[in-house]
Amino acid sequence: MKKLVEDYSPEQISKTFKIEYADEPLKWISHETIYKYIYATPKGDLRKVFAHHLRRKSRSRKDRSQAHEQRGRIIDAVSISNRPEKINNRSVPGHWEGDLIIGKNHKSALGTLVERKTRLVILVPLKGKDAKTVRESFVDVFQEIEPDMRLSMTYDRGLEMAEHKELTKQTRVKVYFEDPYSPWQRGTNENTNGLIRQYFPKGTDFTKVTME
Repeated sequence: MKKLVEDYSPEQISKTFKIEYADEPLKWISHETIYKYIYATPKGDLRKVFAHHLRRKSRSRKDRSQAHEQRGRIIDAVSISNRPEKINNRSVPGHWEGDLIIGKNHKSALGTLVERKTRLVILVPLKGKDAKTVRESFVDVFQEIEPDMRLSMTYDRGLEMAEHKELTKQTRVKVYFEDPYSPWQRGTNENTNGLIRQYFPKGTDFTKVTME
């Protein structure tokens, strides 16, 4: 396990097992199981070794049930449970996951978009975190993308997406919302945000980050 963690992320390990043992599901292993194995290791040098080789080098695993604060109600939100299977199984491109990365003192933010099939990442500069500003900024980005590659976006329950209906009207991007306290339903985006934090750590003032 140590050698695997040194060379690959838990997500890559999980995917590799599924490919190599495609006809033997009993040999598959979830990336969450790998994380639990690492963090269940008794404290000491061995645990430090495992954690050191993780890309984020965290020594603990967050309680995902507390990942999101109570953020209010989005009017006319379409639940992720209504999302078509072709989006769920990543069979076609054009379906995105979105979120904000919050900056210093919660006064600035950076929008993130990740395409579910290709894992293409787009960073969205924001002049504010209010619903109007976020909607206008996301619309500007989506309008630069070919129509057949901007089909849907899955978002959390953050009120910055309160103008989702207007976003859909302007871009034809259907917006689905994850269930409350369920960030794993946008796992691709959540994981990507964690990796982006390597370059924009907590405390970053995004108003001072240039496009370059």
